[in-house]
Amino acid sequence: MLFTRVKDVLFNPKNTWIKIKEDGAGFGRVLTGYAVPLAAIPAIFGMLGYTLVGQRYALGPVVGVIRVPFIYALIWAIVTYILILVALYIEGIVINALAPSFSSKQNAVNAFKLAVYAYTPAFVAGILNIFPRLGILVFLISLYSVYLLYLGLPVMMETPKEKVIVYLIVTLIVMIIIYLVFGAIAGAILAANWRPIL
Repeated sequence: MLFTRVKDVLFNPKNTWIKIKEDGAGFGRVLTGYAVPLAAIPAIFGMLGYTLVGQRYALGPVVGVIRVPFIYALIWAIVTYILILVALYIEGIVINALAPSFSSKQNAVNAFKLAVYAYTPAFVAGILNIFPRLGILVFLISLYSVYLLYLGLPVMMETPKEKVIVYLIVTLIVMIIIYLVFGAIAGAILAANWRPIL
């Protein structure tokens, strides 16, 4: 069922948002049945990428690979996993809090669903974290989440068409700030524990 929902969100989002709104799933089911297992993808594959594959570097004539010791990569993965879930929770709060400003209907569960399901491309793209050099590709795939949010706002929050773009932009600005802060926290763990392997 999880795979089917992921596939539907990615490839048939318009109809799937309607199903998501009507499925009766509460906060707990969305969290444990969808967000919790999928948030593990970028964390686990990132950990494997940083420990097994590493990041190539060249300093003049010296070429090598930088890897993170397993224990530090594991700590990074756990922190990243927790931060993803916290960020999605905060995003749901932000979406719900902003709703009245954009003539939308407040609903905390629907706002959380919107945040979690719209993040699906980033979850799936996390598989590519096993190759740290593909970070830009992960980012580009994750941008599909913006389109999913755009499609989901009118359904989940009952946002009038003329208000969707502005609602989306304000939500994205807040979320970019949150993700930059959380990314800096996770990145600091890695940066402090790189080791060169020549």
